[in-house]
Amino acid sequence: MPAWRLALLILSLCGTAPCAGADPDTRSPSPSSSPMPATALSAASLYDAGNAYARSGKPGLAVLNYERARILAPADPDIAANLATVRSAALAADSPPSAAVKCLLLASPDAYAWFGLVGMVIAGIGLLGVQGMRRWRGAAAALALLGGLSVATTLANVVLWWPRLHAAVILTRDAPVRVAPVPMGSSMFTLREAELVRIEAEHQGFFLVRTSMGRTGWVAAADLARIVP
Repeated sequence: MPAWRLALLILSLCGTAPCAGADPDTRSPSPSSSPMPATALSAASLYDAGNAYARSGKPGLAVLNYERARILAPADPDIAANLATVRSAALAADSPPSAAVKCLLLASPDAYAWFGLVGMVIAGIGLLGVQGMRRWRGAAAALALLGGLSVATTLANVVLWWPRLHAAVILTRDAPVRVAPVPMGSSMFTLREAELVRIEAEHQGFFLVRTSMGRTGWVAAADLARIVP
């Protein structure tokens, strides 16, 4: 998936409200019959949709919406708790979060984007000061270095985000994983609903996926959905 999709997602989600501290029992979500695009929703509405799908016995769609909500509100404890509960109840295989994923959860993508933008401004001011103010050259150089570090942090976050662009959630119960991307292909094993996989290729309505255990195979596009649309 091209990186511009992530950029569009970040831009479209800027300014949406987080759902921290919200009480899932006091809301009145209205679920839809299909996964709703994250670009049209806030963290709170995605969280509401996840709660509704969880209560209606659709763990795949619940996890999908919780994961999308976590992009916007990465430090929200309610999202993390409900996500863990639904995945555990669905017995979906998962691996412990890596150090990279933990870094991603420190702040939302739009926060990192603003951090990088401010860093560019600070770095620019510092460079101008180095060239034009001899008396304050040391302070200007430090300012330029600080801005450069901010920009570097944002770029590192973009690199860490790249694998998430290819993450997907299994939406159907016992989704067959086939040897080849054809409907009548032999099924090697099945994936549980709500399980996370990594998409590695696409071919005529099928995705080549890799599981958390390292197993690979072809899954029908109707059986999964990307976390980042």
